[in-house]
Amino acid sequence: MPEYKYRALTQDGATQEGLFIAESDSEVLEMIRERSWYPVDIALNSTSSELELDFFNKVKTKDISIFCRQFATMINSGITIINILEITEKQTQNKKLKKAIKEVHSDVQKGATFSEALKQRGEVFPGLLTSMVEAGEASGNLDEIMMRMAVHYEKEYKINNKIKSAMIYPVVLGIVAFAVVVFMLLFVLPNFVSMFESAGAELPLPTRMLLAMSTGLKNYWFIVFPVIFLGIFGLYRYTKTPSGRWVMDRAKLRLPAVKGPVKDIVTSRFTRTLSILFGSGVPLIQALDITSTVIQNVVLESKIQNMKEEIRKGYTLSRSIRDIDEFPPMMKSMIGVGEESGTLDEILDKTANFYDEEVEVAVQRLTALIEPVMIIFMAGIVGFIVIAIALPMFGMYEAIQSTV
Repeated sequence: MPEYKYRALTQDGATQEGLFIAESDSEVLEMIRERSWYPVDIALNSTSSELELDFFNKVKTKDISIFCRQFATMINSGITIINILEITEKQTQNKKLKKAIKEVHSDVQKGATFSEALKQRGEVFPGLLTSMVEAGEASGNLDEIMMRMAVHYEKEYKINNKIKSAMIYPVVLGIVAFAVVVFMLLFVLPNFVSMFESAGAELPLPTRMLLAMSTGLKNYWFIVFPVIFLGIFGLYRYTKTPSGRWVMDRAKLRLPAVKGPVKDIVTSRFTRTLSILFGSGVPLIQALDITSTVIQNVVLESKIQNMKEEIRKGYTLSRSIRDIDEFPPMMKSMIGVGEESGTLDEILDKTANFYDEEVEVAVQRLTALIEPVMIIFMAGIVGFIVIAIALPMFGMYEAIQSTV
């Protein structure tokens, strides 16, 4: 069990500090109250060997979806929020989410609202969920809000799964291609080269190039592999910086084979999120502010921020979104129809459902395109190696024929 550090005030006003092993901070709090002390601070002991790294307990969209659905079902049955949090804490499998729910439960017991407690744990609970809970508390329909959020995160989970599934095939093929090339350079090519050199055959340019790569890899593998690893890691870290994210997100919206599915995905996220927020009574400016972060593209996020300024000046949503080329004309027209009919949230929801289906078709189409491209790429690499090995053999054969 984890170890907690606590600080409390005794009845005489003296400070009492110490360590206490417990399953949760609630047990520590109970211990302090049993001694008639006043709790000041309770925290996990950072030096405790029992601490688990949150890095390995990432909270997934599916976990948030299950939490929202369980919460909606129980609150609709008349169970209090404190009891709901206690139940969901016991049922949750993800350790990071379990810890967060435990902390939320503790804050609510101390008098904080549910939305305030969620907001304090923004690294676990998304900003969209926090804002929706706040709107639900104000309007009194928290059960309906949580159910809508459960459906939202279920759809988001399905979209993410489709994208990951589409990427598995090219990643596996890329790894296999790399392994084949390394194997041939280190173990296959040197045997042929020694044979060619002993026969006195003149090596053509492709063979010399391949020989240089083989020699370099064999003699300096302890430099080559770390450089490759550091290059990949450096590129990954760069994509996490503001400038790197901007470059990557802009490339996603411009690359011919990728921009179609990406635009469908951001359109689906934009319309679904805006529908939920607008239908729950969240002001349009605030709804756009939240939606801009949910679509997960900094280029479009910047353009949506500009939309907010136009709406503040008195423009309608359909007018301010007209200049964003990344959004399809159909979506813009549907927003205009929704504004005119006064059913914008319903129109946005229907539009989101349409683009959810478009995402599935687009991802399947992209997967079908990636497969032959990767096969041709692998064939090109292996073919180059085979040609580089075969050319000297033809030269040796011609030399033998000329001497006969």
